[in-house]
Amino acid sequence: MVEKAAAFAARSHEGTYRKGTKIPYIVHPLETAVIVSVMVSDEELICAALLHDVVEDAGVTEAELLKEFGSRVTRLVMEETEDKSKSWKERKTATLLHLENASKDCKILVLADKLSNLRSTARDYYLMGDKVWQRFNEKNKSEHAWYYKGIAERLTGMEEYPAYEEYKALCKLVFG
Repeated sequence: MVEKAAAFAARSHEGTYRKGTKIPYIVHPLETAVIVSVMVSDEELICAALLHDVVEDAGVTEAELLKEFGSRVTRLVMEETEDKSKSWKERKTATLLHLENASKDCKILVLADKLSNLRSTARDYYLMGDKVWQRFNEKNKSEHAWYYKGIAERLTGMEEYPAYEEYKALCKLVFG
């Protein structure tokens, strides 16, 4: 099932790149899945990590996911999917509110996704400094700090995972 999800994600994200880079987008879901697989051996959760952006960014429907990967994978992906019709601040606020009562599985998925994003941002921050924020829709570093630190505060129960400690350390490195 994991190989099927990886192939599905690769097809769905084909021809797309990480914001402001020449890095194929599929690198992000693959890294997210690797982070999840270090935390748990749950194949459905690993599949959700691979697929977490296909609805939001690649036009895949919830029905397609349900047909191909079943209800649990689909539910996890949909929990992680933002409503792109809303503003950046509205989407991020909704994520933070959702995390306050989210399941451990959802928190694992969010931690892996945001850690992957933060690793990428930290690498580019070393190279570019504050110019890195210009590649994003939200260009204000303090808004990103609010969001990423808010994620860390709401990932209660994740302290057992080294990924959580890495996440907090990267927040400190990038945002102070």
